[in-house]
Amino acid sequence: MIHNTKYKLTIGWLYPELMSTYGDRGNIIVLQKRCEWRGIGVEVLKLDLHFNLNQLAQCDLLFMGGAQDKQQKIVSEDLMKKRNALQNRIEDGIPGLYICGAYQLLGRYYKEAERTIIPGLNIFDLYTGNPGLNVSRLIGNVAIEFQGVNSYSPSRCNHSYTLVGFENHGGRTYLGKNVKPLGKILKGFGNNGEDGTEGAIYKNSFGTYFHGPILPKNPEFADLLIKVALEKKYGSPIDLSPLDNSIEMQARKTIANRLNVEL
Repeated sequence: MIHNTKYKLTIGWLYPELMSTYGDRGNIIVLQKRCEWRGIGVEVLKLDLHFNLNQLAQCDLLFMGGAQDKQQKIVSEDLMKKRNALQNRIEDGIPGLYICGAYQLLGRYYKEAERTIIPGLNIFDLYTGNPGLNVSRLIGNVAIEFQGVNSYSPSRCNHSYTLVGFENHGGRTYLGKNVKPLGKILKGFGNNGEDGTEGAIYKNSFGTYFHGPILPKNPEFADLLIKVALEKKYGSPIDLSPLDNSIEMQARKTIANRLNVEL
């Protein structure tokens, strides 16, 4: 088990000022603290507008939160210039967590309610459309059955478990053949409110509509991201030392009880 080691991770926080609604910065805090509590060195590198590609190359784990359409347009224009570098990192297996607007940007395109098309990075095989201003947003607590990472990762998640969170999105996302869903909807809407899926997994990258933020209520998922990042960087299977998750479990139980789902 890892504790008080010389392991170190650099977390790249993409567009922290523009893409961080609904408390998404809480995910960075969780990753940072869960590393520190284990004695794992951690640095958070803020990748703001016009960041240097050398900074992206330094990162072992990537995170980007969600935002409104205006902010997404600004980020899309900047990130499109760096698309190849980001795609290379994702294809190489660097783990990442992408929330709501960030998740949408990784797809082929996002069609706004006014029918304007925001081009995506076309890294994830998916697309998103907003059905219109007169159509209800998909809002509320949500729970899914998470199936774990794919075989590309050195990590194995040999059992499914429940992830809980909160969603608030107008866009409906539809997955293509080259990604698999993050999980199966137990309660809530998920990607589109139609096909019973939520989020997407591609290589070691995870897209999701879970705000709230997702990681404080799902410490097992946070540890999976840390574990995969360490294994990718150091090239060997790693077991993380356990932490006291009693407070996190109380939060999970509260949401699960409201949704009448089992953990």
